Amino acid sequence: MQEMGAEHLRVALECEKKPPGAGAGIGRTRLLDEPLWTAYVNGRKIGYAVRRDPTDDDLTVMQLLRTVSAGAGVLPADVVGAGAAPEGQEAGDLAYMRAHFDRVVGSRDSESFYMLNPDGNNGPELSIFFIRI
Repeated sequence: MQEMGAEHLRVALECEKKPPGAGAGIGRTRLLDEPLWTAYVNGRKIGYAVRRDPTDDDLTVMQLLRTVSAGAGVLPADVVGAGAAPEGQEAGDLAYMRAHFDRVVGSRDSESFYMLNPDGNNGPELSIFFIRI
């Protein structure tokens, strides 16, 4: 993905507002609990994203990375395990990035996360926007 080589990466995830009274439940769904998103990277639509619960393999990876406070790296396939690969594919190395993010809540329909550069220069390198339109 060539967008990853850009100086600043902007990821926008948009979901649609449901009409008033639609769906079960009394209140509106929390923004980050929305199940389906349209995904954009640096302004280009790249597809869709779906909210899902973490699998046991996801939790195992998070347990492996619990002592990492910031940085990026690769976990070898034999450490990650075969269960981490999508069905029908072989397990490969898993790239990870761990960083501190500032969270900004604009309204109940918008939130942003800005990755802070530990060097403290040039502002955020990664911004993630959640927008309900």
